[in-house]
Amino acid sequence: MARATTTSDVFNAVAEPRRREILNYLALQERPVGEIVDSLGLAQPSVSKHLRVLLEVGLVDVRRDGRRMFYRTNAEAIRPLHEWTETFERFWRHQLSRVKERAERKSNASKEGEPDFSSRRKHDLDSSKN
Repeated sequence: MARATTTSDVFNAVAEPRRREILNYLALQERPVGEIVDSLGLAQPSVSKHLRVLLEVGLVDVRRDGRRMFYRTNAEAIRPLHEWTETFERFWRHQLSRVKERAERKSNASKEGEPDFSSRRKHDLDSSKN
């Protein structure tokens, strides 16, 4: 099912992959619509539609210079996204740290000649099948 062409919040706006591409492209500097079209290889009406959605939710700002429109990201509007994803980043960092600690303990135990219970457990399971 296709997504609606408009959306009311930042999270729905960035759920569309093309909009994320546009935001990535605008991250370093403001750019005119034509440059976005050329760089991303999208049709101009499609880029304009996505920019309109990003503008409506405040993720981009626009500046007019004569007949040209220049778009740039709005860092303040992106902050809630960053803070939300940071929660998951902390969670996964903690999980990976725990995995690393377990692996290091296992490695140290095998270096010190302690038995490796993980392989013993597998052996016990295999022998119980007989």
